[in-house]
Amino acid sequence: MPDELDDETIAFAHRMFDLARAGATEELAANVDAGLPVNLTNAKGDTLLILAAYHAHPDTVAALLARGADPARVNDRGQTALAAAVFRRQEAAVRALLDAGADPDHGGPSAVETARFFELPDMLALLGRA
Repeated sequence: MPDELDDETIAFAHRMFDLARAGATEELAANVDAGLPVNLTNAKGDTLLILAAYHAHPDTVAALLARGADPARVNDRGQTALAAAVFRRQEAAVRALLDAGADPDHGGPSAVETARFFELPDMLALLGRA
């Protein structure tokens, strides 16, 4: 198996990350259903789930979680999808991630640390730390 991917495969992967950023839930979910790894990770360690959470797309977050996305994955900076959703104050995404087992204390900064640093009492309450 070759170590390097061809240009077409790399372009396809970039498109999938763009779909996560854009919240193109149906198209992204269809690709995952067709075999795209749900925990696909870019060069910075961002998963599709982390990107969807950071770009405030709770429906995409929910669809990825329903397809087995790992809420415990961290990117190269130690950030999780839950911390991203807290930062963006996305209640629906936070709830979906918590329901999927995301740990509010995982990562660095964790979701709890993020909520405290940015003084987000509503997010702390969602995380059970109010």
